[in-house]
Amino acid sequence: MFDEREKVVLLIDGANLYATSKSLGFDIDYKALLKVFQKRGYVLRAYYYTALIEDQEYSSIRPLIDWLDYNGYTVVTKAAKEFTDAAGRRKVKGNMDIELAVDAMELSSSVDHFVLFSGDGDFRVLVEALQRKGKKVTVVSTTVSQPPMIADDLRRQSDYFLDLKSLEAELGRELADRSPRERNGDYEDEDDY
Repeated sequence: MFDEREKVVLLIDGANLYATSKSLGFDIDYKALLKVFQKRGYVLRAYYYTALIEDQEYSSIRPLIDWLDYNGYTVVTKAAKEFTDAAGRRKVKGNMDIELAVDAMELSSSVDHFVLFSGDGDFRVLVEALQRKGKKVTVVSTTVSQPPMIADDLRRQSDYFLDLKSLEAELGRELADRSPRERNGDYEDEDDY
């Protein structure tokens, strides 16, 4: 699956990876995640995409973003949009699909293998475009949860599929073990699957 001579880029859909790991009952150790993939190939960059609620005094995701930024990740953020749904509930929407796709296409001339941490079916077209450019694409998500966190057409399009559950021993930790500094934000992204 991986060749240690390959130039690899990790593309992490933050909200989707958070929801996937939560559905499997563990948190992601981002330091371990980087090490796991550095052993498999030459990791050029590790991108983490997430939306932030700008006007909050404290955002639970801010400590994670700061930690990632200082520890080998390229963090890409944008302001989330808040709205009230028909039932009067406050909702937050923060979709980073376009940012992730544009970065992947811009990097495609210097990368051999993309690792996409998302189950969002909207990325099937991106995976197909990267493959047409001769790039390998591994998708990391899960089929173990009910319902599965990966769109079937995305899984089928990828060159390789890694079930996040199979990586739990290497990069997971129990939900109770996380510290406030590593806690991930929880918001809804209506376009996740």
